[in-house]
Amino acid sequence: MTRRYFGTDGVRGKVGKAPITPEFAMRMGFAAGTVLVKHAGTAKGEHPAVLIGKDTRVSGYMLEAALESGFSAAGVDVMLVGPMPTPGVAYLTRALRLQIGVVISASHNPYDDNGVKFFSSGGTKLADEVEAEIEAQLDRPIRCKDSRQLGKARRIDDAVGRYVEFCKSTFPQSLDLRGLKIVVDCAHGAAYHVAPHVFHELGAEVVAIGVSPDGYNINDKVGATFTDTLSREVKTQAADLGIALDGDGDRLIMVDAQGRRYDGDQLLYVIARARAEESSLQGVAGTLMTNLALEQAIRKMGVDFERAKVGDRYVLELMQQRGWILGGENSGHIICLDKHSTGDGIISALQVLAAIRSSRSTLAAISRDLKLYPQVLVNIPAPRGFDWQCQPKIVQAVSDAERLLGAAGRVLLRSSGTEAVFRVMVEGRDRKKVNMLARRLAAVVTRHA
Repeated sequence: MTRRYFGTDGVRGKVGKAPITPEFAMRMGFAAGTVLVKHAGTAKGEHPAVLIGKDTRVSGYMLEAALESGFSAAGVDVMLVGPMPTPGVAYLTRALRLQIGVVISASHNPYDDNGVKFFSSGGTKLADEVEAEIEAQLDRPIRCKDSRQLGKARRIDDAVGRYVEFCKSTFPQSLDLRGLKIVVDCAHGAAYHVAPHVFHELGAEVVAIGVSPDGYNINDKVGATFTDTLSREVKTQAADLGIALDGDGDRLIMVDAQGRRYDGDQLLYVIARARAEESSLQGVAGTLMTNLALEQAIRKMGVDFERAKVGDRYVLELMQQRGWILGGENSGHIICLDKHSTGDGIISALQVLAAIRSSRSTLAAISRDLKLYPQVLVNIPAPRGFDWQCQPKIVQAVSDAERLLGAAGRVLLRSSGTEAVFRVMVEGRDRKKVNMLARRLAAVVTRHA
């Protein structure tokens, strides 16, 4: 599918610039609503229904109102939940038997970005063919339903409580978090009024940071993409662990009592190891960015490992194809299909905590056997979809780097699916060599992008 608007995680961009404008959001709501009405299996006289949640960006108010208007014009009822983590919207869409879920968020991006992403009635990302239908409908004019057919809107007041209880239900009943002091960083994002309650109600002493959103401070020197603040707070509070979520609550990064950071690969290893010990684990899905050391460690457990394209939707597709329950990305998206239909930062943290409590150990101890290879990622401004393979100088530079790394390293070049940047990744056992090759490759790409 050739995507005009949809990236790997919905539609995203700078607020006020196409496509993140109120006019486009209204057309998006109408287009998605029209496709929804076409496919909905509702009874005669009933309207299909959509759930809309958002993160804490100030632009969320504007986009929420525009989407609501578009859906209503298409004859779709709208349920509004306000600030809600992305996986919370996925859960509520499924639990309330609604036809589609919508999240207004730009995830880990700064406050002046925003976006729209969709979930199916089953709580999974929309299929490519459905997104293609919505894109095709976007080019057609809005033809508002007559007044008798317009959709209505209402707020769901108990949405947060429902989601908190669901998250808690994924933690083993035989365990609790009593005696643990945990710092929880919600990135001033959608989980600010959810995550602290989950860990507190399971028995932990919780110190909450990043829980004062003002519309402008989401992901600002807090959260999963900036863990220095969390590391300092864990040490200041003499806490046992730190948990960092991103702005929409689907990423997880953790730190231990010494303030050391653990990325998605390390946390996926902890969960995989616990699953492999307590039951049969058939396979684990990673991405092209997954550290080579994790692949080797998973295979050493006697468990299959495969890589998908970068993006949690592609990890999920691979898991579904293989019938696997576990997968993730080093960015902190971790999917446990035996617990939820999509990646969830809170639920992923609970699975790591369950492994720690079951083993009566620490995060440092149960992840000690995984020694990640040095991996350097450089982001270079470039047009979306930049094809580096059409540039002979870049092709030659990649070939030279791969030859120098040999079998103990990798080179990966790709365009971002969510930002107008091109990513250069080099990985290998020798840190100095990796750094040198990453700088060299980035310089070549910069000259020819």
